[in-house]
Order: sequence, then C-alpha cells, then structure tokens
Amino acid sequence: MMTADQLITAQKANVETLFGLTGKAFEGIEKLIELNLQVAKTAMGEAAATTQAVLSVKDAQELLALQAGLLQPAAEKAAAYSRHVYEIAQTTGAEVNRVAEATTADAQAKFMAIVDNAVKNAPAGTENAVTLVKSAVAAASNAFETMQKAAKQAADVADANFQALSSTAVRATQAATKARRAA
Repeated sequence: MMTADQLITAQKANVETLFGLTGKAFEGIEKLIELNLQVAKTAMGEAAATTQAVLSVKDAQELLALQAGLLQPAAEKAAAYSRHVYEIAQTTGAEVNRVAEATTADAQAKFMAIVDNAVKNAPAGTENAVTLVKSAVAAASNAFETMQKAAKQAADVADANFQALSSTAVRATQAATKARRAA
C-alpha cells in the first residue's frame, strides 16, 4: 500500500504533468494563431495588389494572363500553409507523446514495484497466482509497446504521404501554369 506522502507526491507529479501538457498544447495553439495572422496579413496585402493589377488591365487577354500568373503562387502558398500547420501539429503531438511515454514508463515501473512488493509478502502456495500476475503485466506492457511502435510507423507513413502529396500538388500546379502560358 502507498503511504499518504507517496500519494501526495504522485498527485503532485500528475498535476505537473497535466500543466506541462496544457502548456505544450497552448504553445501549439499560439503557433497556429501566429501563422494564421501572418497568412491573413499577407493575404490582405496581396488582395490589394491584385485588385490594383485587375483595375489596370486593358483587355481580356491581359486579364487571362494575370489570372494564370496568380494560380501557381496561390497553390504554392496553400501547400506551404498546409505544411506549416502539419509541422505545428506534428511537433505538438510529438511532445505530448514523449511526455505520455515517460509517464507511462514511470507508472509501469511503480506498478511493477508494487507487484514485486506484493510477491515478497505473498503467502506460501500463491506462486502460481504471482506468476500469472507478472505474466499479465508483461503481456500488457508488450502490447502497449507494440501499439506505440505501430502508431509511430503510421505517423511516419502519414508524414511521408503528406510530403509527397504536397510536392505533387505544387508540381501539378506549376505544370498547369506553364501549359497555360504556352497556350
């Protein structure tokens, strides 16, 4: 059994972890807000410049050329924005996962200490039950580690797919813009 001091210490650690994770989440939100403000400010400036350019157009051909010239940068900016959002989410998620893994490892170690303590004080004849408990704990630990590895692999695959999709979209837009200019 845990003493009152041990419970208080554990609760303090849990509260510190909670506030640490909350802080990391807010850092991610702050980064997203900063990114969105920067994008909005840039978009307003570009909208003003585009409006001036449209107002100075002399014929339909010039308007079509202006439109074609705006398509590629818009796609590249959208891809860059998506990459920034993804990076912020990935960084924040990685930090949360790091803390979760450390907390889980600590909890597993404490639980194993409790099991070991219980084993030492177990009455004679309960060896089979003790072995069963230890086996169950080991199986749960292995299952958790396997899930963590699978989640990391899935995140790595998703990251690679996102990067490939983003690059492909930009290249396709560039090719379409070049084709329109050539025509």
